[in-house]
This record gives sequence, structure tokens and C-alpha cells, in this order.
Amino acid sequence: MGAELHEMHEHAHEAHADPGMVPVTLTMAILAVLVALVSLMGHRSNTEQLLLQNKSTDQWAYYQAKNIRRHTYELFLDLLSVSDPKNIELAEKIKQKYSHEIARYDDEQKEIEAEAKKMEKEMGVEQRKTDRFDVGEVFLESSLVICSITLLTKRRVFWGLGLVLGIAGIGVAVSAFWIG
Repeated sequence: MGAELHEMHEHAHEAHADPGMVPVTLTMAILAVLVALVSLMGHRSNTEQLLLQNKSTDQWAYYQAKNIRRHTYELFLDLLSVSDPKNIELAEKIKQKYSHEIARYDDEQKEIEAEAKKMEKEMGVEQRKTDRFDVGEVFLESSLVICSITLLTKRRVFWGLGLVLGIAGIGVAVSAFWIG
């Protein structure tokens, strides 16, 4: 960021030498601010995506833990069904208890799975937003560079091209807010 400020300072001095270049240097200053803003939004979106990915991973680990416990209970019921218990009444109560637990874990797993899939969907939305901010940033940075060529060549066609790229960059970055 310090190099960009130094470069802007140099361009401001050049604008004093040629007052016709003032709109170009002003455009470049605005573009530099927009690059920083879009870059910040991209970083925030990327951070949100990573947080959602961690939450989703945690949900799937929780799902797996419930699955392991459910399978353990199923195994216990299988063993109980092939054994010859001395107290049949107690064995039936135990079977009912663990059958109930298996059903409860099955229901809980469905809820956990739904939540994990929801987070994965949100993560995909954040990924698309991050991509839009990144592409917008590239357009804005390119626009800034092309506008600076105007100062070197004194040809306003580069300023016009830079403006077009800048508008495209703003459009792409703003479109990230409508994703979802």
C-alpha cells in the first residue's frame, strides 16, 4: 500500500506539470481506493468461507460420532439377539432401550446432516462471492495500470480504456452482493 501512495504522489506532481492530466490522476486515486475496498471485501468473504468450511467439517465429525455410537448400539443388539440371556425380561428391556437409542441417533444424524449440507451450500455462496470480488479487483487493478499509461503517453485513449475496465470491475464486485 505504501508503494501505491508513493506512486500516487508522483502522479500528483506530474499533474501539476500538465493540468490536462488532473482528471486522470483523480481517476487513479479513486481507483486505488476502490481496489483497496474490493480487496478488503474479498478477504472478508474468503474468511467467512473458511469459517463455514470449519463449521461444516465440525458438523460432519459430529455426524460421524453419532454414527459410530449408533453402530455400537446396533452391534450390541446383534450380540444380545444371538446370546442366551438368563433373564429374558431384562434382556427385552435392554433391547427396547438400545432400539430407542438407535432411533434417536438416527433422527439426530438426519438433523446434523441437514445442517452440514446447509453450511456447505452457504460455503459455496461465499466462494462465488469471493471469486467475484477477486475478479473485480483484477479489473480495477488493470484499470489503474492502464490509466497510469495515460500519464506516460499523454494519450487519453488509455484513460478511456481504464475507465471502461474500472466500471467493469465495479460491476463485477458489486454483483457479489446479489449472490445468494
